[in-house]
Amino acid sequence: MAWYFSTKINYFSIVMRKQRILVAPLNWGLGHASRCIPIIHNLINKNYEVIIAAEGRSLNLMKDEFPNLKYIILNNWNIKYHDYLPASLMILLQIPKIIYSIYTEHKLLKKVIKQYQINIVIADNRYGLFSKKIKTVFITHQVMIMSPFFKKIIQKISYILINKFNECWIIDDQKINLAGQMSKPTLLPKKYKYIGIQSRFTFRKNERKKYDICAIISGPEPQRSILEKIITRQLKTYTGNSIIIQGKTEVTSKNHINNITILSNANSKEINQIILSSKLVISRSGYSSIMDLYKLKARSILIPTPGQYEQEYLSNLFHSKKIFLKEEQTNFNLINALKKYNKFPRFKFKKSQDNWNETFKIFQE
Repeated sequence: MAWYFSTKINYFSIVMRKQRILVAPLNWGLGHASRCIPIIHNLINKNYEVIIAAEGRSLNLMKDEFPNLKYIILNNWNIKYHDYLPASLMILLQIPKIIYSIYTEHKLLKKVIKQYQINIVIADNRYGLFSKKIKTVFITHQVMIMSPFFKKIIQKISYILINKFNECWIIDDQKINLAGQMSKPTLLPKKYKYIGIQSRFTFRKNERKKYDICAIISGPEPQRSILEKIITRQLKTYTGNSIIIQGKTEVTSKNHINNITILSNANSKEINQIILSSKLVISRSGYSSIMDLYKLKARSILIPTPGQYEQEYLSNLFHSKKIFLKEEQTNFNLINALKKYNKFPRFKFKKSQDNWNETFKIFQE
């Protein structure tokens, strides 16, 4: 609880209110926002007041999940991608823009803290949201940044920024180690805490299978649209029942083409049910997507976003462990992928342990 004193002529009164927490996910695909959802639910359950800072599709997702919370528009890094150049190269070319964005969001945070009387900040991969005046927490799974260029320099700069926060929450189970080397490098930040595998979804046994294939399209443009066209074209000739979730949180539509159901978007409860009702899920290999698939024990084919080094690493990792099948977007062939998938063994998924009292302990110190 936070205590506030107000004075009048002959007396003073003590006003007590909940601690106010600003949760700010990076708007880079929907993954950062989606993995903050279980954290926000548990903050609310623990009687904290939550304000969300977001923009774009991440903002739409959050408003759908938490319609009664307060929102602040926090501008994104606005990274641009090319249809053909690798994502890693495009990011490298835009490093000056990223540095400037970190600087401007840090300046903006000072105003936000004062205007909204923020007590705590939880920032998912937003490096500029640290403060000397209040407690701040940095969320990531990629403690060791996967990059084909200047890896050591990028790692050093990343740790300088992360160590400005009071604590770093690593989204992974320390024993299961879902993110591999990314969440468990040799050197870790000064103050860190593993908070488990976080997904907005809930597993249920013995769900009736309605769809043969569920394709979840996500990630930044233009690669999101490119994958959607590839999947849609090939599913048109597939005889089984299939469903495509386009990941367009700004629109709401439902269409049918042959045996395909196409949803522009769906809420968490709907996606949860769709995945459990599907024999096979085709998805990007972003870490948040992988946490969702792992939590729901979904048999899956992963298609990494071309040029995204992290997604390449994760898809290779899970393919080598015989957990999920990896396929490349270039020359993707659904029929050939299904033949490989049918030979893939079934994996025994392990349960991640959460301890929210321990996770939120920093707020009471």
